This record gives sequence, structure tokens and C-alpha cells, in this order.
Amino acid sequence: MKRRIQQSVPLLAAVLLSACAAPQLSAPVLDVPAGFKEAATPQRAADGSRWQAARPAETQARGLWWLAFNDRVLNGLIDDATTANANLAVAAARVRQARALAGVAEADRGVQLDAQLGAQRGRAANHALGLPSGAPVGVGNTWQAKLAASYELDLFGRVASSVSAAQADAAASEATYRSVLLALQADVAQTYFRLRATDAELATLDQTVRLREQNVQVNQRRFDLGELGEFDLARAKTELATSRAEAIGLLRQRVGDEHALAVLLGKPAASFAFAVQPLAEGGAVPAIPAGLPSALLERRPDITAAQRAMVAANARIGLARSAMFPALALTGAGGGESDTLSGLFKWDARSWVVGALMSMPLIDGGRNKANIARSEAALDESVASYRQSVLVAFAEVEDNLAGLRILAGQGEQLDAAVLSARRSAELAQKLYQAGRSSYLDLLDAQRNLASVERNAVQLRGSRYVSTVALIRSLGGGWTVQ
Repeated sequence: MKRRIQQSVPLLAAVLLSACAAPQLSAPVLDVPAGFKEAATPQRAADGSRWQAARPAETQARGLWWLAFNDRVLNGLIDDATTANANLAVAAARVRQARALAGVAEADRGVQLDAQLGAQRGRAANHALGLPSGAPVGVGNTWQAKLAASYELDLFGRVASSVSAAQADAAASEATYRSVLLALQADVAQTYFRLRATDAELATLDQTVRLREQNVQVNQRRFDLGELGEFDLARAKTELATSRAEAIGLLRQRVGDEHALAVLLGKPAASFAFAVQPLAEGGAVPAIPAGLPSALLERRPDITAAQRAMVAANARIGLARSAMFPALALTGAGGGESDTLSGLFKWDARSWVVGALMSMPLIDGGRNKANIARSEAALDESVASYRQSVLVAFAEVEDNLAGLRILAGQGEQLDAAVLSARRSAELAQKLYQAGRSSYLDLLDAQRNLASVERNAVQLRGSRYVSTVALIRSLGGGWTVQ
């Protein structure tokens, strides 16, 4: 019988250990495509022309993706934002907190040693000393100096599960910091390009206003000479006022973007001013390689954070399970105890004690089982969140790839439209001056040219903003092929 008991002890221990350990975490089943649809499928414009696939930026350094734009002002803005942005500082502080909590959990692995030094003065009750009532009892002093040690034997993985969960939390916090950093860099770049696109659009509007002013002057002079009626003069003045109003409205948009950039840089909006810097016509937008969807799971920091959250939730299942099993703590203390301070460290004042304490819940009203169920549900939640993060990441890349391809096709057509509109406006001006066409024909040609040029400027800015959005959806840096 004794032999059977001895043989069954290891088996019983193994069963108990497996019962309280965290479950084996397997990667969620994901439908990862072999390639991005918008990157692999050639897209066609309305006229049947094909758009070129994105190519790697040859001079792009890994991680420093904004260098692909070759813009010193942008580089400086991103450096300033990285140094002073408040949201990034919050994320960095949370990383330090998570690392400190991981250190707290790790400390439970070792021996806890405390120094105790104290003094007491008191009088015991007569009955506590076995003396009759009224018997004299003196007042005494007690001095103590001890070292106390304790150590928990991690029989069922409570400490290990706690450490694993805290370390995974710290890793998730670090990935979240990288996600905040990437979002900050992208926001700075997109706001910067929006400002420059607005400046270019304002320049186009200023040119239109000057043209409208010339028309009003010419029509006013001809009206004074009786060569045309008041209708054409009133129409010219209407067009001038409308163009000026559009320019004023665009200034409001620029002010909002300027203030948004100031916040991103960690500066007061009242003391920040962004110099006028229109986007140059014909500027090269870097082509971004999409890579493979499987690589996206490694590059996106938000997906990494979701993965670490799964690991932490899984470890907490083991932590919840271990609460149902015995906990064994070893304790010990040694030092001196005396009724005088001078005798505290004498040999005959020495005292010591060692012990072991095993505790195990017997009746908890179902608390521990409920904690296990909650931990398992939290794992299910983290798995679902991870799957959703992956789906959103794939969709964002596809959206931005498609957007850039469509914008490229629009750009080709608008470039042709700008050339035609400029030629049309030039011819209309000559015909009007020669008296062979009406002012209405000239006005229509000029209005069409102004509209096409504004659309071209807006699209130019959209291509820069969408390129940054694609970089962000790809997780930032990439390896040059």
C-alpha cells in the first residue's frame, strides 16, 4: 500500500500542475491572402489605360519612412513632435509603468528579507500573568531587532503566471507606444502636406482673383466708354467677389490645420506660425512597396500589441487556476529581544523562529471558479480583438493602395485637362479682345480653367496625404528590395 502511494504521488502532482497551468496558446486561425488585391490586380482608367504598380523607394532607410519625401522641413517637424508631443509622453510613461509592474511581479520569485527594529513599553493584565487581582505588576520595556525572511514555493505556477502576464503587458505597452509614435509621425506628415496643398490652392485662387480684378477694370473702362452694357460689368464684379470669398474661406481651413500641427508639435497654437510653402507642381511622390500580407502582421505595432494582450490574458487563466490550489510559504526570523537597549545584542538575548504555512481555499462561494471563467472570457475577447485588428489592417492597406491608384489615374486626366483649359482660356481671351466672342464665353473659359487648376492642386495634396496613409497602414518602415 505504501509503495502504491509513493508511485501515485508524482502522477498526482503532474495532474495538479496541469490543472492549474495556463492553457497552451495557439495562434488564431486567420485567412491571410497570398497578396494584396489592389497591388496584384492591374487597375484601369476609364479610357482603358493601365496604372503602374507601386515600386520600392530605393533611397528609403528602414523605419525612417519620412526620408523618402526628401523634405528637410518635414524631417524637422517630425523630430520636434517626437520630442515634445504630449500623447507620446503619456504612452512612454505607460511603458515605464508596465515595466515597473513586471519588475514587481518578478520580485515574487525571490526571497523577501525584511529588517525589523522596534521598542515597546507596557503593562500586562494581572489575569494574563496568573496573578490575583490587586497584585502589583510592573511596567516593562521590550527592545527587538530581527531579520525576517519569507519565500513562496511556486508549486502550482501562481508566481510564474503572474510574471508572464506582467511581462506580456509590458510588451503590449511597448507595442502601443510604437503605434502611437507611428500615428504621431503620420499625423504630422499629413497635416504638413495638407497645409502645403492649401497654400498651393490659395496661390491658384490669388491668381484667379488678380485675373478677375483685371476683368473688372477692363469692363469698367468699356462700360464707361459705352462699349458694353451693365450686365457684363455686374457679372465681372460678381465673379471677383466670389473668388475673394473662396480665398477667405480657404484661409479658415489653413488656420485650423496650422493649429492642429502646433498641437502635434507640443506648442501653443497662439505662438506657432507655419510659413507659406505651396506644394510644387510636378513634385515626385515616393512609390511605396506593399509587400506581403503575412509580413504586415509583423510590421504593424497595433497587431503586435494585440498579440501580447492575448499572451497576457492566457497567462491570467493560469493565475486564476492556481488560486484553487494550496500555497506554501516558508518563513523565518532571527535576532535579539531584551528589556534594555544595551542588552539587545548580547548572546543570551538571541531568538529565532522558522516555519512553513500552507493555505488552501475550502469554501469561497464560487469566487475562484468565477475568476477562471472571467479570465477565459477575457482571452476570448483578446483573440477576437486580434482578429479584428488584422482584418482592419488588411482593409486599410487595400483602401490606400486603391486610393493611390485611382488618384494616379485622376492625375493623368487632370494634367491633360489643365493643358486644354489653359489653351481654351488663351483662345477665349484673344477672341474676346478681337470682338469675335462674348464676355460670357471668356468668363466660362476662365472659370473652367480656375476650377481645373484647383482640382489639380487638391489632387496633388491628396496623393501626398494618401501616400502617408499607406505607409501608416503598412506599419511604418520597410526593407528596401
